[in-house]
Amino acid sequence: MRLMDVVDSELLPGVITTRIDDAVGWARKYSIFTYPFVTACCGMEFMSTACSHYDLDRFGAAFPRFSPRQADVLMVVGTISHKMAPVLRRIYEQMASPKWVVAFGVCTCTGGFYDNYATVQGIDKIVPVDVYIPGCPPRPEAVLKGLMLLQEKIRKQGWKGQ
Repeated sequence: MRLMDVVDSELLPGVITTRIDDAVGWARKYSIFTYPFVTACCGMEFMSTACSHYDLDRFGAAFPRFSPRQADVLMVVGTISHKMAPVLRRIYEQMASPKWVVAFGVCTCTGGFYDNYATVQGIDKIVPVDVYIPGCPPRPEAVLKGLMLLQEKIRKQGWKGQ
C-alpha cells in the first residue's frame, strides 16, 4: 500500500491535498499586477485590451499598478530608445521578486521598422523577457494569448519563482 493511499483514506471528505508549488503557482497565476511602461502607439491597443470588452479581470490582470515596487509584471509597450534604456532597467530592478517581463509590440520585441542608431533592437538586450507579443500593434486576441502563456509560465514556476 502506498503512503498517499493511506493519507487519502484518512482525510475527511471535502479535503483536497496538493503540493505547495501547485497552490502557490495557481494563486500567482490569477493575481497579476502589471506595471505598464508605455512609450509609443501600441499604448492605444494596450488600453483597448484593458477595457471591459476583453475582460482582463478573468485572468486576474485588470488592476495595473503605477509603482514598480507594487507590480510583478512589467508590460513594456512601444519603442525603447537607447536614452530610455537605463530608465527601463532601473524600473525592472525596482520590482520585487518574482517578476516577469512582457514585450508588447514589434518595436519592443525587435526594434520593428526603427532599425537605426537611436532605437534598442529588442528589450531583451536590457531586461530578460518572458513573453513576446509581436504585432504593429498586436491584436487584443494576441495580447490575451500572450497573457495566458505568461499565466502558464507563472503556474509552472510555483514556489520556485521567488
